[in-house]
Amino acid sequence: MEITVKIKDNKYLFDSQNYFDLSIPLNFNSEQTSSYGVGRAESEPFRGENFVGDTRQGGSCNFGTVTINPHCNGTHTECLGHITNDRISILEKLKDVFVLAKLITVQPVNARGTDEKYASEYTNKDKLITRLMLVNLINKSENVSALIIRTLPNDDSKLTRDYLRDEAPFFTNDAMKYISELGVNHLLVDMPSVDKAFDEGKLSNHRIFWNVEMGSNSMNENSHTNKTITEFIYAGNNIPDGNYLLNIQIAPFVLDATPSRPVIFSIKNL
Repeated sequence: MEITVKIKDNKYLFDSQNYFDLSIPLNFNSEQTSSYGVGRAESEPFRGENFVGDTRQGGSCNFGTVTINPHCNGTHTECLGHITNDRISILEKLKDVFVLAKLITVQPVNARGTDEKYASEYTNKDKLITRLMLVNLINKSENVSALIIRTLPNDDSKLTRDYLRDEAPFFTNDAMKYISELGVNHLLVDMPSVDKAFDEGKLSNHRIFWNVEMGSNSMNENSHTNKTITEFIYAGNNIPDGNYLLNIQIAPFVLDATPSRPVIFSIKNL
């Protein structure tokens, strides 16, 4: 079905049956991607006194109990409540149904291969996404509401990777400041976090994106309450860089984060 949408002063045409799914399927019975040493997401048949929720075990229907940590067990979308004392929910704060998005691909660099500032601030193992990379791919005149970032190398090992063993790249603070300067409301990345995995709890890039003071767990009057970060996506190599229409589908959880399914549609300007 072809649908026309109007966003601000522009009209776009897209096919609702032609899309790219950026989520990583969460297979409870096979390999899963993971981070921070958090255990697997699990699904077990419910067992009552006179009932088992598994037709293979004599139950009348399949009736499972799921255990999951949204932040560590696959694709998820999070809001400001991830770093605040206030219990702010993604269900409350994700307002956009369809939003214009730009997909770019970057090659993270070894910290010691950049300028002296990064060489002294990070370790030799750290792989960085820098401000200069982003400046060369996207400029402030583009008015991008959502930014999707794919990192190289890019292969399907990202679907099952253990990031406690294989460290992920992350943004420098300068890069995240540039993303904020672009006016990005929804940031989607194929890493488990926009910050270094073990950064002494600073989460500096999260704080920059949501405009929360460093070291603080309190939002202020200028904090970006409706911005979201989606982590653990996977954008296959068959998806070209460019502009898309983004729809972030979430479970209706009243939590700071929820499993999500971001999908993008190719668009035509009208």
